[in-house]
Amino acid sequence: MGTLPELFAEWFAGRGWAPRPHQLALLDAAGAGDSALLVAPTGGGKTLAGFLPSLVDLHWAPREGLHTIYVSPLKALAVDIARNLTAPVEEMGLPIRIETRTGDTPANRRARQKAAPPQLLLTTPESLALLLTLDEAPAMFGGLSAIVVDEIHAIAGTKRGDQLALGMARLSRLAPAARRVGLSATVAHPDDLRAYLSPTARPGDVRLVLGAGGAEPVIDLQLPDGRLPWGGEMGLASMPEVYRRIREAGVTIVFVNTRAQAELCFQALWKLNDDNLPIGLHHGSLTVEQRRKVEAAMAAGRLRAVVATASLDLGIDWGAVDQVVQVGAPKGIARLLQRIGRANHRMDEPSRAVLVPANRFEVVECLAARQAIAAHELDGDPPRPGGLDVLCQHILACAVAGPFFPDELFEEVTKAQPYATLTRRDFDDALRFVEDGGYALRTYDRFRRLFRDAEGRVHVRSNAVARQLRMNLGTIVDLPMLKVRLRGGPVLGEVEEWFVASLVPGDAFIFAGQLLRFEGLDGLIALATRASGQVPRVPVYGGSRMPLSTSLAARVRAVIADPGAWKHLPPPVQEWLRLQRHASALPPGDGLLVETFPRGEKWFLVAYGFEGKLAHQTLGMLVTKRMERLGMAPLGYLATDYVLACWSAFEPTGVERLFEQDILGEELEEWMAESSMLRRSFRNIAIVAGLIEKNHPDQEKSRRSMTMSADLIYDVLRKHEPDHILLRATRQEAAAGLTDVARIGLMLDRAQRGGIVHRALDRVSPLAVPSLIEKGREWVAGGAENALLAEAAAMVDEATDGAERFGELLAEFTDAIPARGDRDRPRRPRQAPHRPRFGMRLNRRADAS
Repeated sequence: MGTLPELFAEWFAGRGWAPRPHQLALLDAAGAGDSALLVAPTGGGKTLAGFLPSLVDLHWAPREGLHTIYVSPLKALAVDIARNLTAPVEEMGLPIRIETRTGDTPANRRARQKAAPPQLLLTTPESLALLLTLDEAPAMFGGLSAIVVDEIHAIAGTKRGDQLALGMARLSRLAPAARRVGLSATVAHPDDLRAYLSPTARPGDVRLVLGAGGAEPVIDLQLPDGRLPWGGEMGLASMPEVYRRIREAGVTIVFVNTRAQAELCFQALWKLNDDNLPIGLHHGSLTVEQRRKVEAAMAAGRLRAVVATASLDLGIDWGAVDQVVQVGAPKGIARLLQRIGRANHRMDEPSRAVLVPANRFEVVECLAARQAIAAHELDGDPPRPGGLDVLCQHILACAVAGPFFPDELFEEVTKAQPYATLTRRDFDDALRFVEDGGYALRTYDRFRRLFRDAEGRVHVRSNAVARQLRMNLGTIVDLPMLKVRLRGGPVLGEVEEWFVASLVPGDAFIFAGQLLRFEGLDGLIALATRASGQVPRVPVYGGSRMPLSTSLAARVRAVIADPGAWKHLPPPVQEWLRLQRHASALPPGDGLLVETFPRGEKWFLVAYGFEGKLAHQTLGMLVTKRMERLGMAPLGYLATDYVLACWSAFEPTGVERLFEQDILGEELEEWMAESSMLRRSFRNIAIVAGLIEKNHPDQEKSRRSMTMSADLIYDVLRKHEPDHILLRATRQEAAAGLTDVARIGLMLDRAQRGGIVHRALDRVSPLAVPSLIEKGREWVAGGAENALLAEAAAMVDEATDGAERFGELLAEFTDAIPARGDRDRPRRPRQAPHRPRFGMRLNRRADAS
């Protein structure tokens, strides 16, 4: 183990602390010049452990210039770490300058950092990539001693992670002796992360340091006072109970899964806030100033609660937080642990959390998540191969930084773990694309960005190309956004362009925790005034989906399939599952339950796959396509995290044919060729690769302009160069991410292995009701199906009737049914037919994402 200098030992002792073994282990690794991955519980001093060797080194050998670069997936985390790290540096009187470098850094500070960089620079993957393109990069990074990657599990395996891996490979060329440190509390695949962190892409070159386990978290379940919703909802029915918990605690973080849910929950809590408690709102679409204001208020203890999305998932150190409330199902074990760790933030004391499921399926998911945490399970997929579009962007960035020989760059790139298996053909094709666009595009001068000199070095063609690269650098492709500004007041944040396009002057909407009235557009700014008394709309964001993890899905299936596990569920959910077992069958843990039943003039098919909404959406397209071929006349489908529901004009028979593994062959290829999904995926790929430039000097390309450009180029490449590197990248991304084909394959394999259980019913089953009252149906044919929405309430009543009759039967033989079950509550009144304002009506060519 490493030894602390006397100054540091005294600092620890002065605070009543002793250095933890994993902190000393990182000192020891640094002394040997080794890279290391530290996995330790939240509150265990991971961040200090990551920086401790740098602080000690600068204590023994003070020097100017950049010593350590810290990379965070979140701007807010970099700012928070800088604030917390400043305290020990100042208290020990160390001659160390700590600064952040993100997209929010003022221009004067950026200029100063180029001329005189601080010893410790805290940044993000995008800002690091930009720094590496500067003429000053070799001098700036030449003396680098350490690279610290925080929350490494959250970035490896993503496009931002690909960009960071390539950046670290470039740093290794500029500063070969720089060691690397990875920090995380939740790691499901440590060897894969060691390889990602390694300068050689080999896990054996990185030490694994494991911190001692912390106190077990205390996790409660909170249900609404009244009827537990069958399906849908956003947990709003439980807001009175959430507010009560906020009032009784000191400081609370209320985590939700989407920005729309954050706005709705904040409004619901504010309406209940008779005590006038200071409650904040934090999500990624608010202005930087608003987010910083909330973060500072939480750090200073001026807020009692904050409603937040994933924008506060990672690493923010607010030790005064008493509890975390998770509204909605957690969707992933590691994600939930990360959020729970924000409470208390002390390793030796338990974090306290409350799970607030929005409906019955989410209750089961919350129980499964609690069981997984108790069993110390983690989920998450291992890092996938690097994206070819990111590689294209990186090649151009390297040329902007200075001329290079292709052989040397290929060798450098393949030392980054995501590209360790990159073929020379893919590299050469990517280089050719960056050079002149490739075979089909080479005649267009706008795509000529590189040239080769007589010795074979690759150069950037002009300063204009370099300027455009820097303006468009990064891998995050958002839908075009418009700023929202109060008339005569400040900018509140940004919403997606499509949402503003759907508004007419006078429409009310909720944003930034306020009820606003849309006044009109002023250029690229949506003007609004404060409103009251109107029924509002809520902005929904395209990137806000959180998929149910494979591991958690398996636990959900296991809980439902095992009546012995139901004793841990609340009585209404137990009764719901007993009704299902009586009326149909329970979805098996290994296999697939498929139900068919008539409803009105249609037939419904419900398959309980439990593989996440994205996989079920894609499967819905494939199944309805096969239903068409078999003459079942499908009308539409709906996908949730738990089930796929299809409806058709004729009775589905021989349902086993609909779930054969060959559905991932011809049907998938045909659908992907027809679907607009590939076009949208290509647009995103083209933006990252630099084929389409989102940002230009003094203007931003409109969504329509980018889409038209992408569609034209897509058609040209499909016709004249179907094997173009960007089309290969598009197909790779669509198969791996957008369609979740791998998880469909797992489900179909499970169905073949465990068998398909088909129940032909004469009415809707209890487990099918939630899916059939969900919003978001995908229509296969063009005809209007308004009657289905009117039938939703009737389905609930029908299932409730069955619950009452079956509950009375059970009560004659057992005392297991509680006095306060769903059957004893007032019947829900029938509702008038209603079409959701945001309901999707898509034709056969609609994509599944």
